Amino acid sequence: MVTPELRQPDDPAENDPPEDGWLPEAGDDGPAQVRNTVSGTVDVVVQTGAVHGDVTLHAAPLPPAPVVPRQLPAAPALFTGRAEELARLDRVLTATTPPADPTGTGATVLVSAIGGAGGIGKTWLALAWAHRRLERFPDGQLFVDLHGFSPTGDPVRPAVAVRGFLDALEVDPNRIPNDLDAQAALYRSLVAGRRMLIVLDNAATSDQVAPLLPGSPTCTVLVTGRHKLASLIDRHGARHLPLGALTHEEARGLLAARLGADRVAAEPEAVDALIGLCGGHPLALSITARTAEPHPDVPLAETAAELRDLGLEALDHDTDPAASLPAVLSWSLRHLTDTQRTVFALLGIAPGPDTTPPATAALTGLPDRTARRTLNGLENASLLERRPGGRYAMHDLVRRYATTTAHTTLPEHVRETALTRVGDFHLHTAHAADRLLDPHGTLVRPEPPAPGVHPHPLPDTAAALAWLQAEHATLLATQRTAATLGHHHTVWHLAWNLHTFHQQRGHRHDAVSTWQAALDAADHLPDPATHSRTHRLLGRACSRLGLHEQAIAHLERALDLAARHHDPTEQALTHWVLAVAWEQRGDERRALEHAHHARDLYRALDQPVREAGALNAVGWYAARLGRFDTAREHCQAALNLHRHHHNPVGEADTLDSLGYIAHHTGDHHQALDHYHHALTLNRDLGHAYEVANTLDRVGHPHAALGRHEQARTVWREALQLYREQGRDADAERVQRQLDNLDHAG
Repeated sequence: MVTPELRQPDDPAENDPPEDGWLPEAGDDGPAQVRNTVSGTVDVVVQTGAVHGDVTLHAAPLPPAPVVPRQLPAAPALFTGRAEELARLDRVLTATTPPADPTGTGATVLVSAIGGAGGIGKTWLALAWAHRRLERFPDGQLFVDLHGFSPTGDPVRPAVAVRGFLDALEVDPNRIPNDLDAQAALYRSLVAGRRMLIVLDNAATSDQVAPLLPGSPTCTVLVTGRHKLASLIDRHGARHLPLGALTHEEARGLLAARLGADRVAAEPEAVDALIGLCGGHPLALSITARTAEPHPDVPLAETAAELRDLGLEALDHDTDPAASLPAVLSWSLRHLTDTQRTVFALLGIAPGPDTTPPATAALTGLPDRTARRTLNGLENASLLERRPGGRYAMHDLVRRYATTTAHTTLPEHVRETALTRVGDFHLHTAHAADRLLDPHGTLVRPEPPAPGVHPHPLPDTAAALAWLQAEHATLLATQRTAATLGHHHTVWHLAWNLHTFHQQRGHRHDAVSTWQAALDAADHLPDPATHSRTHRLLGRACSRLGLHEQAIAHLERALDLAARHHDPTEQALTHWVLAVAWEQRGDERRALEHAHHARDLYRALDQPVREAGALNAVGWYAARLGRFDTAREHCQAALNLHRHHHNPVGEADTLDSLGYIAHHTGDHHQALDHYHHALTLNRDLGHAYEVANTLDRVGHPHAALGRHEQARTVWREALQLYREQGRDADAERVQRQLDNLDHAG
């Protein structure tokens, strides 16, 4: 701006310069003649005459430099692992146009939401990634802890968070509107076109986050929270990154960083125990390391023993809630409904490593739809993890906290009612599955289930086998829970209805343990047949496991009880099992005697399917003794009966026997036909135990025919199955057969 003194002439017209822009020069007879020229482009020109005094020029002020906030907390100390998750964040949050195209035309705001349970390391991952990628955000970083899950229990309101961002951007308070929407609009205007990172930590809901999202594609947003924030994913395209426990190697790296590599290397077994007890949970591992670090002379094995004994108590802290795993986990429950809190607690005491919606409905008494929605809600809160097959599981430490919650918040009768209901659900579904697997077996019905409990529908044998396979660990846990509660009926009937499955799948140790529990329960049950059945089936399980003396003792006791109670069916069944037990001990003659007793009893009882089984047993033991004509006659009669009564299990067993007879009488091609037919039936039935046996036998006629490659193939498969089933002696024998085959070749 120019501020001269102007001398105004008397004649206003004198103010107008000539057209050529010249004024008269100064002379004796008039005012000074001034000539003004302007170079360049200017907005305002002031034409003056003579100027007296100083001329002061003021340049127009430049706009202030934009504020560059640096609000990120320090990078986490001793951060280890998470390489895969960091790489995923790179892929999601760096696949953007701003570096090459600052206008971001056609791009959208990149948002990644890290979700996971309390203490799993969400904030640490976010900060570690942000500090490694600072060069991507030269215009600043904004950070706010939304306190969605914290000791205060009061989440930060969006208005407070937006105002904090405006203050960080040094907005004059007089310019800040009162309305939240207007404040958010101002915030978005200020960050538009700028390459900034906005970290929204510890969010509880999408409503907390939405007003804080920028509108410019040049910005990147990183959100952490225990909930999945569904509408943030649906409406804003956020990429959800679920964060789970550390891998074993990552957990070892964390302990090494905290305790020193030498100390960790010195006690590998204790370190493995600590990692297992903590389940790879980062906060639990950090607390454990913090406890052990000040005491370098105390072996880590003692720390592991203390953690094993005290459980969650060892991970608690009286004065610092953020350093206490139980306290951190408790904050997740504040945002749950009453129903969700109750279901969470009941899942803590439910038997088995995981659950399904039908089992949860039985446990809680909720309708199926409500149970499913509740499980989804707990998954959304990162308290459950959904796994393939519609199954839901908790981290071990979260499960322990749920168990504690159940015992501190739910009355005893509520807990026992829930466990009774879910026990009835599993028992009656197992009963339905067993009837599909063994429709010709003795029918022993369990007592009716609790009101409102219905077994899971199983349409066919394949569905039954799949359900038993998926629920096997849960069924074993259900029996243990029933024993603890004194539900003797459930204990016994679970052993009964798992018997066929255990036999077919080769679960020999589980068969012994379930029948041992059933034997304890039988003392409390009124039916006298229960004791003889239990001794018989426990003896059979012991025989398969190679516990021959125990097997014979239980079977002799079963036979004595059956005779005392005048139960010929039970006597016949016991003779049949005694035949198998004596075969296991290498005494085929005594085995054949018991098989004859079983055949005669079944024939007198007019039980053709079981008679067929006994006929096959007679044929098998006769063949083992070299009496092949007798063996073939009995096995062919058995095969006809099994086929007539549509019993594929017995048909497969008998075809296996006929294959053995054909091979040992020199008809190797006929042997292969019988064996292959038996294999097909057993594979269809899922009878892995007998599949292994038949594969073992079918290799011999292949070898006899010079088909060494075919023999090698079937024996390798048999070897794998034997090893999977823990049948070490059989595996060693097949390995010798393979070695001999290689040597012969």
